[in-house]
Amino acid sequence: MLTFINSEKLTKENVAEKLSGQDGIIICPGFGQRGIEGKIIAAHYTRTHDIPTFGICLGMQMMVIEFARNVLGYEDANSREMDEKTEHNVIDIMEEQKNITNMGGTMRLGAYECVLKQKSRVVDIYKQEHIQERHRHRYEFNNEYQKEYERAGMACVGKNPESDLVEIVEIPGLKWYIGTQFHPEYQSTVLNPHPLFVNFVKTAIENKTKA
Repeated sequence: MLTFINSEKLTKENVAEKLSGQDGIIICPGFGQRGIEGKIIAAHYTRTHDIPTFGICLGMQMMVIEFARNVLGYEDANSREMDEKTEHNVIDIMEEQKNITNMGGTMRLGAYECVLKQKSRVVDIYKQEHIQERHRHRYEFNNEYQKEYERAGMACVGKNPESDLVEIVEIPGLKWYIGTQFHPEYQSTVLNPHPLFVNFVKTAIENKTKA
């Protein structure tokens, strides 16, 4: 059964009540400020309670921000989209993207190559190292923080080979905690579902069975 949880109404006080019974959580994409703190609260709860979690685009970025705030210790960590003055801009528009104008803004649109890290969960899911996925976003993972994330347990397991931009993060120590900067739903159909969705649902079912 699917349950819609409005992140605008999610707080530290009610998150356990809202999420504790879920077998898996998708932190959805979006734009702007709406509901982002709720998404961060959700990411923290699912990470610390090992609930299978799939973050897509903005959802992935909120997973990255949550990790910076609560694991790396940067309380003000944020995206430049949300807070232009943050000293820890773990999500930002990278320099090489600032000069790209497409449809009136600096947005990465369309299909881009991605190379997956060997021995990662995602390479096991895709069963290949080179993939191509579709994007629709402006802001990116800030590579200046990559080594800190890697040391603390969040692995950057998918990168664009030309720009070196991070496309996928995962926490190997958890059941299923993966965020993608791209939109896998753009290449997923009823007859040919995306491998990430298939594996996520399979893990959520296993999580339910074990519970």
